[in-house]
Amino acid sequence: QVQLVESGGGLVQAGGSLRLSCAASGGTFSTYAMAWFRQAPGKERAFVAAMHWTGASTRYADSVKGRFTISRDNAKNTVYLQMNNLKPEDTAVYYCAAPHPYYSGNYYEDEYEYDYWGQGTQVTVSS
Repeated sequence: QVQLVESGGGLVQAGGSLRLSCAASGGTFSTYAMAWFRQAPGKERAFVAAMHWTGASTRYADSVKGRFTISRDNAKNTVYLQMNNLKPEDTAVYYCAAPHPYYSGNYYEDEYEYDYWGQGTQVTVSS
């Protein structure tokens, strides 16, 4: 059983930056693809970014391309989401997620591909 714990959320002004972290435990971190999703008030949870378990490829939602970067540190069992040039529409609860080990499917954007979820961290961007 994998446990995921996010941190790094907070309040930031538009144009600012935040780095979210997600610490994993209970599994072999290097075998898990990792992803970030977010859920804004009154909206469904939406895909943000994902990284293949090898780290060889990444995928981003169009709305964050060029502004957000997903990365991982297998030595620290942690995945990061660097968020730059933040906009008020980025305000949401951000969740990290992991599918089963060695996932190599093509449905990173589908939340039903993921077996493990963190509790979320709030990001609020003021205008």
